[in-house]
Amino acid sequence: MNPLQPRIGQGIQKAVSLLLVVMLSAMVALTFTDVVGRRLFNTPVFGANDITEHLMALIIFSGLPLLTARRGHLSIDLFDHWLLQPEWRAWHKAVDVLIAAVLGLIAWEYFMAIQEARDINEVSPALTIPRAWMYAFIAFTTAIAALLALFAPAPQAETHAEELAP
Repeated sequence: MNPLQPRIGQGIQKAVSLLLVVMLSAMVALTFTDVVGRRLFNTPVFGANDITEHLMALIIFSGLPLLTARRGHLSIDLFDHWLLQPEWRAWHKAVDVLIAAVLGLIAWEYFMAIQEARDINEVSPALTIPRAWMYAFIAFTTAIAALLALFAPAPQAETHAEELAP
């Protein structure tokens, strides 16, 4: 069972997907405006690098739980013919646990970085946006992704048109 299949999961998935589209569009518009301002008017958008940096982190870590729940991480299908057989189910669960452990470690490291960022008052260079809230967001979404990795559906073999051709 896919953890994002129930009705509430689909609503969250659609909302996050819409938010990702809005953030990516904002980043594109900001970059375009900054480049036009630099080239034509010799006036860049103040703080564009800070905003772009924060939007990039928000985009990546907002989408991480969705990507993990869909088993969308990069994988090599060289051995799929053998590994996607039902008798390898335990192997897939072991890989899921390993992915969850790595994501959990990343979440823990960012969780630990929150207090350090507060202690040293870590901020972005131009706009002085505090970094602690970004670290908290990254820790939270990575922890969710770690949990979703444990409940991701079993991988399925993809059938390609060239494999079906006689």
